[in-house]
Amino acid sequence: MKLPIGPGALVAAAFIGPGTVTTCTLAGANFGFALIWALAFATIATIILQDMSARLGVMGRVGLGEALVSGTGNRFVKWGAAGLVLAALALGNAAYEAGNLSGGALGLEAIFGAGGQTRRIIILVLAAIAAAVLLFGRYKLIERVLVALVILMSLAFAGSAILVRPDLAAMLVGLVPRVPEAGLLTSVALIGTTIVPYNLFLHAASAREHWPEANPQALEEAKRDTRVSVGLGGLISILILTTAASSLFGSGQQISGAADMAAAIAPTYGEAARYLVGIGLFAAGLTSSITAPLATAYALSEIAGKPRTGKLFKGVALTILLTGTVVALMGYRPVSIIFVAQVANGLLLPIVAVFLLVAMNRRSLLGDQVNGPIANALGVLVILITFGLGLRIILRAFGVWP
Repeated sequence: MKLPIGPGALVAAAFIGPGTVTTCTLAGANFGFALIWALAFATIATIILQDMSARLGVMGRVGLGEALVSGTGNRFVKWGAAGLVLAALALGNAAYEAGNLSGGALGLEAIFGAGGQTRRIIILVLAAIAAAVLLFGRYKLIERVLVALVILMSLAFAGSAILVRPDLAAMLVGLVPRVPEAGLLTSVALIGTTIVPYNLFLHAASAREHWPEANPQALEEAKRDTRVSVGLGGLISILILTTAASSLFGSGQQISGAADMAAAIAPTYGEAARYLVGIGLFAAGLTSSITAPLATAYALSEIAGKPRTGKLFKGVALTILLTGTVVALMGYRPVSIIFVAQVANGLLLPIVAVFLLVAMNRRSLLGDQVNGPIANALGVLVILITFGLGLRIILRAFGVWP
């Protein structure tokens, strides 16, 4: 039986990185189950936007980068859009890559108890694996590797959540939207770590490769893949938050990330819990260390009109990977940087989503597959909500909104 998982697994693999694991861990440890609603909303919103992105790739036969620069004859708008892609992807993903590699290494340390110089060796090994996959792996191989790692993450974090015996009633209460005191930044970070701008570029490009022909069957498969894969990714995020909320909330322990959580829950819930969290964090780091360079290379190659197998594609991917590796080897603690980057993602998302929505209404590109009224209404609703949350952060920073 064929699994209903394809390019959507790349999306799930991309947003379930160490940044997501860290943010969900901090959310659960600091606010209990109160912010589960943010992850539920983010998962539904991600499905809405990623479904559009997949349809753009399958039926429009273009990536989002191509759609942005071909949608106008105005040179300033064209290069302004290209600059946005560069800012959102090249700079952001280079910073994220350090956290991806460090997070993967921390996962192995949680399992084996290594550290110090050993961490640098692990980072180099993870970087070498990612480089080999990016340079020599064909699309189908990359997809299969990431599907396997997403399944591994699912099993690991599901196992850890079961071991800590969560309060199901409290989880249901957490689905009611409310922002606890000092929880606004974390709410936006949870949304920003799930609805990732670069995934909109990655999904369109990978869907076009997975389904070489535009036809109704391919479109239905793409829709099913998006819902299953992104839904699974959202469930993983909720399981991580659940593990932290059940084991750490109100404990008074200082937690900076999943590696700390792995060590903290072992005395109470056994070594199996530590191993499961460590395996999940390792898988999250390795998947994201592959997808971040991949998404950047796709988008910039599309803007430049170059093929996926060309020198530009490989050069961009390796540059992102190399930059992240160097920063990771310098030993910076990635937790604070990742958290701030997730908030920045939440602020940037409405802008990229607007570009996607415009592309999805271009009949010259999609013909009869343009967005209908319902899809447009849902897209606008997601944009307004994310814009509103981001605007509140900015106004609070200037003391305008309490």
